[in-house]
Amino acid sequence: MKLHHVALIVSSLDRSLDFYQEALGFQVLRKEFRTERNSWKVDLIRDGIQLEMFTFPGAPARPSYPEAMGLRHLAFSVDHIETFHAELKEKNIAVEEIRVDHQTGKKFFFFADPDNQPLEIYEN
Repeated sequence: MKLHHVALIVSSLDRSLDFYQEALGFQVLRKEFRTERNSWKVDLIRDGIQLEMFTFPGAPARPSYPEAMGLRHLAFSVDHIETFHAELKEKNIAVEEIRVDHQTGKKFFFFADPDNQPLEIYEN
């Protein structure tokens, strides 16, 4: 079994598209306005990872801190974590410092998307 996609509900389509395209390098596959739901659905892809992005008027914010039940964070892996970390900082994205996973010895760090969805970058 493989992961097919991750779906996100966003508060601002333009702001989230800018973030996922410019900061993380995703590309838009499809963009569709669904009149019956007054909602956008956008499919994005990068390196075989597919995200579905939705807008729903009046969607409530999801609690992140303290952590709530459900999806904790999304994690992406990269080959050159220090380079990726520096690139995000150059784009004025607040990132935590790089840490080392004591179980695997791999480097990782956290940051958040425009809707405060926790994201992790993990070393390949």
